Amino acid sequence: MSGPDGSQQDGRPTRVLLVDDDALVRAGLRMILSSADDIEVVGEAENGAQAVEGVAAHRPDVVLMDVRMPVMDGLTAAKAITERPQAPSVVMLTTFDLDEYVFQALQAGATGFLLKDTPPRELVAAVRIVAAGEAMLSPTVTRRLVGHYAADAVNPRRREAAERLTTLTEREREVLACVGRGMSNAEVGKELFMSEATVKTHVSRLLTKLQAHNRVQVAIVAHDAGLLDA
Repeated sequence: MSGPDGSQQDGRPTRVLLVDDDALVRAGLRMILSSADDIEVVGEAENGAQAVEGVAAHRPDVVLMDVRMPVMDGLTAAKAITERPQAPSVVMLTTFDLDEYVFQALQAGATGFLLKDTPPRELVAAVRIVAAGEAMLSPTVTRRLVGHYAADAVNPRRREAAERLTTLTEREREVLACVGRGMSNAEVGKELFMSEATVKTHVSRLLTKLQAHNRVQVAIVAHDAGLLDA
């Protein structure tokens, strides 16, 4: 976890691995991120296979990864990376804000996505947010993502999601609904009159009980279960 400035709690910078088959894109991302004192680019890769190797070698906190690449695509790599113990947060890079592969990547364990033309300041802020374990996506974007992803085969997934919710307490369901709306821990705390530390505890339990890798997958479960229909 990182501190409020994006650096890790032990004082070291947030470590980032860049993955894109375009060397110019990697150079641009490195230049932007290296301008921040609390972020360190620890490695680069040009395909998904190299990304998996890079995670093992460099142990980054955040992986910024293209979706379409040779040898191994970003979707396959995201799944392999997020299944590792103490996996880093994986953020997919894409040219289109509703790239169909991004939704599959989110299901595979990616934390979210960024457009390749994201302004430098927002890119740096996104890395800090993801490193802190917060939801990177705004409520509007979260609704678009889970809504688009859940557009097909709703009924089977709704039944499955409802079954997964049976282990949750009423309070955990309330927190789940808030996370599903894209709220940060601080916003959930204000909404439900809880301390931020208590919210973090509930979110951690949700991740465990729902067998989710991150908050985006938790939001998808909330949507599938119908908690956001009201």
